[in-house]
Amino acid sequence: MPIDIPSGVDVEIKESQVRVKGPKGELMHSFPQTISFTREGEQVMVGRVSDEKFSRSMHGTARALVNNMVVGVSEGFSKTLEVHGVGYRPDMNGKNLVLHVGYSHPVEFEPGDGISFEIDTKTGEIKVLGHNKELVGETAARIRKTRPPEPYKGKGIRYQGEHVRRKAGKAGKAA
Repeated sequence: MPIDIPSGVDVEIKESQVRVKGPKGELMHSFPQTISFTREGEQVMVGRVSDEKFSRSMHGTARALVNNMVVGVSEGFSKTLEVHGVGYRPDMNGKNLVLHVGYSHPVEFEPGDGISFEIDTKTGEIKVLGHNKELVGETAARIRKTRPPEPYKGKGIRYQGEHVRRKAGKAGKAA
């Protein structure tokens, strides 16, 4: 399945290395020698050299990675987290994200290269934005890990749309 290259995005292919430049940034990835890339006009085709098991398994993975690189440098990726709990709130300190989530001290996160944060103080939402899908997901997971949602009251940090399985407390078990 070909990967369409939008206008404003430049794709360079050197043997098994793919470099993608766009308005949001630049990404580069090295692939195994068993995967081949060809550019045909405004599309990139991903192929494999042989039909070995490793080549077949890497074929779809390589295509997905290159597609994510193209989408990332042209549109970007975002992950939204929700903060639930009395007194739990996100704040910004310059570019850093500061979380007040029930600890004796606020927890501060520095954005990595190509990552930025946006918060909505009224709803308690945190948006992690960036052009590298892997880095956006990893940063969101690290933020969620500071206070994962607990099953009794549902307090904590969760992904948008994540369902937290609730448990009955001591009073629920007695009946």
